[in-house]
Parts: sequence; structure tokens; C-alpha cells
Amino acid sequence: MVVIGLVLATVLLLTLAYETRRVLTWIVIAVFFAVALHPAVSLLDRRIGWMRRWLATLLVFLLAFAFIAGLVTVFVIPLVREGTQLADDLPALIADIRAGRGPVGDLAERFHVLDYAQSHSAQIRGYLSGLGAPTLAALQGAATGVAGALTVFVLSYLMVLEAPKVISGFLALFPEHRAERIRRVSHDCARTVTGYITGNLLISLICGLLTYLVLAVLGVPFAGLIALFVGLADLIPLVGATLGAVVAVLAAFTDSVVSGLVVLAFFVLYQQLENHLLQPLIFARTVQLNPLTVLLAILIGVELAGILGALLAIPVAGILQIIARDIWDTRRGRLKPEPTVGEDRTTAPDPA
Repeated sequence: MVVIGLVLATVLLLTLAYETRRVLTWIVIAVFFAVALHPAVSLLDRRIGWMRRWLATLLVFLLAFAFIAGLVTVFVIPLVREGTQLADDLPALIADIRAGRGPVGDLAERFHVLDYAQSHSAQIRGYLSGLGAPTLAALQGAATGVAGALTVFVLSYLMVLEAPKVISGFLALFPEHRAERIRRVSHDCARTVTGYITGNLLISLICGLLTYLVLAVLGVPFAGLIALFVGLADLIPLVGATLGAVVAVLAAFTDSVVSGLVVLAFFVLYQQLENHLLQPLIFARTVQLNPLTVLLAILIGVELAGILGALLAIPVAGILQIIARDIWDTRRGRLKPEPTVGEDRTTAPDPA
């Protein structure tokens, strides 16, 4: 009976998790944002005695929102400008394709795009006539995304605001030595998540801005659109930077061979800069994972949760490594009484 009950409970929990997967995804994202912003709130709370925690939390969240809005503005302004330019240039671009003029027309002629379009005109018309349903689905997806963003914001705010009470209540359930150990490990995990999120955003921002500068100087069309894609792709560990580079290089080659070669050289040099300077400097004291662990974590994350899994794979793997290391150190008597992220571990003194 006990086994049957456990099986039924497991099936029920898995079914519940599947049915509420969207809400659970929002909660997971909110937890990571809350962990990332909690140190800043705690710092304000300690340093400014008169400031209430709700005010410190609100201030930090407003600053984070302003920072994100600034990043969006940096990319959206050229995005809107180049989107308008694309709409204005579209008739001339279509005329060039039909006449085989210019780089795009040359590519279309080389790959027989017009012949393909003429021979498959019925399927293309059918596809275009069915774009209404995907458009409606896109609008519904956008509305869901806005609702999800608001939900994540509110959940993160409440998590950070109530964190001291929740943590104190949770730790009160354990003996003092066990509570201190949980506090230390939690501190390490929080530093890992905070360091990874802020570091990854900073590296992606640098990548996107440098890409935009190079493309804009070369006069590559739609530099803002391409740089936005490169910056967002760079958030994905390991493969994201390569994916963004491929798109940018191909776009540059459609403008001119010289532009393509320059952009290719830029990304080769930038990858060396990011891999050997930026990432070690930013992640050295937070996420300490070897390349094999990173690759395995990303593959498992993608299989379980797609793009979101790829984004969260490294911090989750870092947290699991911290927990496993703490268990190992505890059993071997090497546990430090203070957080250990980014530091050499030493044997703790025997308690008096």
C-alpha cells in the first residue's frame, strides 16, 4: 500500500507540474531575479539605517528596471529606424531581386530564388494567406509574455521583501550548527547566481555594442537588428556567440566581401577576448565550472526546458557543485565557517 501511495503521489505531482508548467517557469525566473537582486537590497538596508526594507527593495527594483529599459532603448531606437528603412527600401529590394542587381539580387540569381518562387507560387500564396493565424498567435504570445513579465516582477519583489522573515523562519527549524551550515551554503549559491546573471548580461551588452559599432562603421544595413540578435544570442552559453557571429558575418557578406571579411576577423578576435579575458575576470569568483560540466549542463538544460534551460543550466550546475562540495568537505572535516565561493578551502578549527 505504501508503494502504491508513493507511485500515485508521484504521478499526481508530475501531472500537476506539467499542467502548471508556465506558472512554474515564471516562479523559477522570479527566484533567480530575486536571488540576484537580494544582495543589493540587503546592502542598502544595512548601510542606510533610516531606509525601510520595502523602500530599499523598491529602489533596487526601479534601478534594475531603469537599467533594463536603458538597454532596450539603446537597441530599440536603431531597431525602429532600420525597420522603417527596411519598409522604405523593400520595393527597391524586390526590384533588385527580380532584375538580379546588387548583392541580394546576385545571391537570388545564384541560388535560383525566382525560379523556385515561380515553380512554387501556389504553395507560397497558400502560406501567405495563412499568416493571419500565426499573427494572432503571436499577439496572444506577446500578451502572455507581458503578463509573465509583470508576474515575475511582482513575485521577485515580494520574494526579496519577505526574504529575511522567510529565511529566519526556515532556519529556526534546524539546530544552530545546521542552520549556520545552510546559511553559508545559501550565501555561496546566491553569489553564484548573482555573479552569473550580472556577468552574463554585462558580457552580452559588450558583445552587442561592439558588434553594432563595427557594423555601423562598415555601413552594413540593419546593424541595430543584427547587433540586437547577436547580443541576445550571446546570453546562451557556448553556442550563442557562434550563432550570433554566423548571422552577422553572413549579413556583412551580403553587403560586400570586404565587410564580411572584416566582421569575420572581428568575431574571431572578440571570441578570444571574451573567452580569455572577459569571462575569467567576471566569472572567476562566482561560477567555477570546467568546460565539460558546462557542456553537459547546457545539453541537459536544453533537453529539459529549451532556451530557458540553456540560460539557467550554468547557475543551476554551479549551485549543485556548491552543495556537493559542501557535503564532501563536511564528511572529510574540511568545512570552512565562512562562504567559500572563489576561495581556497581550508580545514575549519574544531569547535570548542
